[in-house]
Amino acid sequence: ELVALLHAELGSNGLDSEHVDVDRVKKLMSNYVSNKGDWQKYALFDKNRYTRNLVDDGNGNFNLMILAWPENVGSAIHDHSGAHCIMKILDGELQETLYDWPDKVITDDNEEQSKPMKITRETILHRDECAYMSDQLGLHRVSNPLKGQGSLSLHLYTPPYETCKTFNERSSKARSSGKCVFYSTRGEKL
Repeated sequence: ELVALLHAELGSNGLDSEHVDVDRVKKLMSNYVSNKGDWQKYALFDKNRYTRNLVDDGNGNFNLMILAWPENVGSAIHDHSGAHCIMKILDGELQETLYDWPDKVITDDNEEQSKPMKITRETILHRDECAYMSDQLGLHRVSNPLKGQGSLSLHLYTPPYETCKTFNERSSKARSSGKCVFYSTRGEKL
């Protein structure tokens, strides 16, 4: 039902269309109540890293995926390459750490100086809570703080993206990530 509602709301334009209300899309995600029967076949884990499990490709306008987070695993600090991201916790909990975009510090001899990333907020998200992220809000990292338990989150990315930038927390230096790959698609491991 949620997939059908997202297709109807986002149409053929995605979230950046002037006819789409970001708050309505966030409300659709918020209103969905986590039901294991809906998402269990997409909850495919790898014990050493988080996995991206594609639920629906939104006809090229969005990606709806379930991310499976083993205990004590997290993402790098990253941007979203211009995409909007709405994240809903399906099971367990996740910690979201927000960062300011790094300032480039140039020394007198025109060399870039390293500077640590600045944390602006840390939030623990529980089952059925949502978070919204876009490049206008800064950068973030998501991690599973739970010991002995995996966590699952539903992510809507619109428009979909293939690569992003990751950032070193101590130096703020950015680098291009590898291509965003899926661990599974529509419940089938790749």
